[in-house]
Amino acid sequence: MLLMHVLLFAFGLALLVKGADYFVKAAATIAEKVGVSEFVIGLTVVAVGTSIPELVSSALASFKQESDLVLGNVVGSNIANISLIIGLAAIVAVIITRKEMLKRDGYIMLFAALIFAAFILNGVVSRLEGALFLLLYLAYSLFLFEDKPDQEGECFTEFIRYFLRFTYLKTLKAKVRESMTSSNALTADERAQQQRERLEVAKQALMLLASGIAIVVGADFLVDEAVYFSEVFKISKTVIGVTLVALGTSLPELGVTFSAARQGYGNIAVGNILGSNIANIFLVGGVAALIFPLAVIRVTILYNTPFMIAISILLLIFIKTDWKITRREGIAFLLVYALFLCVLFYLFST
Repeated sequence: MLLMHVLLFAFGLALLVKGADYFVKAAATIAEKVGVSEFVIGLTVVAVGTSIPELVSSALASFKQESDLVLGNVVGSNIANISLIIGLAAIVAVIITRKEMLKRDGYIMLFAALIFAAFILNGVVSRLEGALFLLLYLAYSLFLFEDKPDQEGECFTEFIRYFLRFTYLKTLKAKVRESMTSSNALTADERAQQQRERLEVAKQALMLLASGIAIVVGADFLVDEAVYFSEVFKISKTVIGVTLVALGTSLPELGVTFSAARQGYGNIAVGNILGSNIANIFLVGGVAALIFPLAVIRVTILYNTPFMIAISILLLIFIKTDWKITRREGIAFLLVYALFLCVLFYLFST
């Protein structure tokens, strides 16, 4: 009986992760074939890509009012992304970092963690706070296209001004208008080429539908089996969310980061984690809270979230130290993650 539930959990996780992978590829291909601008593709498909497992599983958990799973998944994924995934990647190869990575995405990631910590202090993340998270994620996504790589200013403070002045709404309006203009300006040859590509679009549409179904079914299995394990072993759903669910939904980040580090693309490796952690709080947390307000337990307020903030600060320190993350620092991350899990299990066993 227990083995069957383990297999169902693994099956759901496989459907979720692989379904998300095919979903992103199919969506990007369709968007490109029908003439959608690179801006829209990057904003909607690529930027959210590796966070789809967390997004869908957390959304379903929120529909089922399993707040502990949602928050465990969000916080646990962010901790695992830094301490486990970057730790493993740094052991494989020294990760070269850049100043821009710290000034913009690094500080915004820390800002997201601090905002999250402030919102959970009253024991609930409301729909209004979820909406604010989503607004911040929209502003962040648009800010990525506004920001210049060679900019000398402090990118984080510019982002705050960008958000408070509602500049992102002007950016969105301009980009949508630009996208529509470029789409309407297609030549006759280009339109003929689009006609020849309709068959490919139809194939990708079927793939999009199938992978979308796989994601939803997989997430449903994942959440149901996570609840089952929690009840059978009398383990808190927060612990299940922080461990089983968070580690499972972090597999796409693990694959991208590990591959990038092995090939010497340190910027991609760390950038993927920073962007994913921002998306986990602003996008995943925002969507889940908008569906149903999230109840927060004490261990999330007093232990998990402070640990997430501490490990985020440690990552920023390691990024800035000689602008690289060494194997020694990777080992330190893994030891810190092991310590986090040991203390977590101890707290729930006493």
